[in-house]
Amino acid sequence: MACDGLYEGRALIGEDFEERRVCIEVTGGRITAIEEVRQTPEHWIVPALYNAHTHIGDIVAMDVAAEGSLTDLVTPPDGLKHRILAATRRQALTVAMRCAIVEMAAAGIQGCADFREGGPEGVQALRDAADGLPIAVLCLGRDGGERYADGVGISSVRDVPDAAAVADVVRSGGGLVAVHAGERDSLDVDGAIAIEPDLIVHATHATDGQLRRIADLGIPIAICPRSNWTLGVASTGENPPVARMLDLGCIVLLGTDNGMFVAPDLFREMAFLHQCYRIEPRDTLDAAVRASTLFAEPFFIEEGNSAHFMVIDASRSSIRFSKNLLSTVVRRVGGDRHVKSVINAWRE
Repeated sequence: MACDGLYEGRALIGEDFEERRVCIEVTGGRITAIEEVRQTPEHWIVPALYNAHTHIGDIVAMDVAAEGSLTDLVTPPDGLKHRILAATRRQALTVAMRCAIVEMAAAGIQGCADFREGGPEGVQALRDAADGLPIAVLCLGRDGGERYADGVGISSVRDVPDAAAVADVVRSGGGLVAVHAGERDSLDVDGAIAIEPDLIVHATHATDGQLRRIADLGIPIAICPRSNWTLGVASTGENPPVARMLDLGCIVLLGTDNGMFVAPDLFREMAFLHQCYRIEPRDTLDAAVRASTLFAEPFFIEEGNSAHFMVIDASRSSIRFSKNLLSTVVRRVGGDRHVKSVINAWRE
């Protein structure tokens, strides 16, 4: 496979992101050895990222003014994004999504969980867009598309009165259940918890009691801070209550949400989460990688794992003066500027 070889540099090893100077051997697409070395090139080896919540089809409406309420903008069936998607030709939608996937892959993102509108045709458009690209796209369909997808992406239990029945049907077929909840307020969170989904998206206004239940049930939460701020449902580091989620033992994942308003760039998302919410770099990077263990395969750099990591050429910019690799990756690295190569066991 194209990723086989030896890779030397300062690396973030394991789930604790321990910084070590190493030589990583990849054979058959798998990490077969990690050996300590004294000197290495000024390369940084960092786990690949997994975008835990996207709507990449919305790229066709990129940077439309975010004016109006959440309902006006994104709530089905008549929100602005839905009207734009309905008026977009299939070919244009597919090309736009493929461009977004290519950009994510080039910036070290090797997986994403996408809510796909448009029923069966929308699901097929995403399949066509991702075809042949080295990224694991988890497709969560809607409007009947869930029958042809990897699962269902429910907008909110307040929008889908039969959400529990839909979830049961999808689960009986082996699919995953994901649901938006708590984006506008806390009133739909209990209903979301009740259907026992595989993923809750947002939880922006979830209460302590709700978060405790989510933690006890082991339901991961995909937070999307930049989207929340852009759409006006958050304006401080209190919502989503990320620090409280971590304190209570929630599994926190990082996503970028709506491609109309926010680029699917996890480096920008990490910097925002760290700087605006004061989340430690270790927890921030974990949130950008952890979904791989749930929806694909572990991207953490450990012997025995498949090879999913990126090589950053620190020699080409000021980041080479970094005294704390983990902090600099979270706060300063930009995928389009710094990623030299992406090592991917899925790339033929």
